Amino acid sequence: MENISQEIREAVLEEFYDLALAHQYIAQGGIDYARQALEAALGPDKAKEILEKVQQKIRTTGFNLLENVDPKQLVNYIQKEHPQTISILLAHMQPANAAAIISALPQQVQIDVATRIATMESISPDTLSQIEEVLVTQIKSLFGGDVSVIGGVKAVAEILNSVDRGTEKNILGNLERENPELATEIKKLMFVFEDALLLDDRSIQRLLKEIDTKELGMALKGSSEELQEKFLKNMSSRASDMIREDMQFMGPLRLKDVEEVQQRIVDVIRRLEDDGEIVISGRGGDDNVVV
Repeated sequence: MENISQEIREAVLEEFYDLALAHQYIAQGGIDYARQALEAALGPDKAKEILEKVQQKIRTTGFNLLENVDPKQLVNYIQKEHPQTISILLAHMQPANAAAIISALPQQVQIDVATRIATMESISPDTLSQIEEVLVTQIKSLFGGDVSVIGGVKAVAEILNSVDRGTEKNILGNLERENPELATEIKKLMFVFEDALLLDDRSIQRLLKEIDTKELGMALKGSSEELQEKFLKNMSSRASDMIREDMQFMGPLRLKDVEEVQQRIVDVIRRLEDDGEIVISGRGGDDNVVV
């Protein structure tokens, strides 16, 4: 703070106060009430500027209540709704919760909902308000809404990264036939264990420091020979021999157990990529190419 001028300090504090005030007004009476209050206090131009900033960052309080509802109870209700309504609700939820719900839907509905989320760009506050009114009358104000930008391909990719493999294959498999371009966009944002083939040798070696050897053996037992060799060639002879021996004497494994282990390793890969410690070939465009 010593290198920041008094003028900048005051401007930052003023902006912080205005944003906090806008949040308070929205919580008290919604966007319209906040707009009227801010216009009266700060003028129409300043009020518009503040509300635009706030609306880009907040999620509607009513839709946040979705996170507190048991997905099993929620799916019993929303599976009777139109796919467009379901897609709006899931787009407002955390990917893990949305994944639990979309996995429980009929297969054809899964595809329809995933497509609608992926192609969704913006929803007007008026439309969300209409949805809110219908849902409030049926589920005692568990839902609400005033968010204008939701959904998108990234939202579907995040949901599909959390669903079981069967649901993922159903949705992506059908999308590849019905809308191959959309399926390709979604898959570009997803990462599965077999995609570890995209890691360079240095990244594999970095990854090996973060994962348990026994878990790696389980994960590789359910993978392709190409991926097995990818990992084993980046280990010492002794370590690779131990992995091969473990895989040989491991016996039959439940697919669910293997996929759970693979998912944990994928989570480590994503974390290391986010931290910039490993490189995944073909992701992020030319700017991320290492030479």
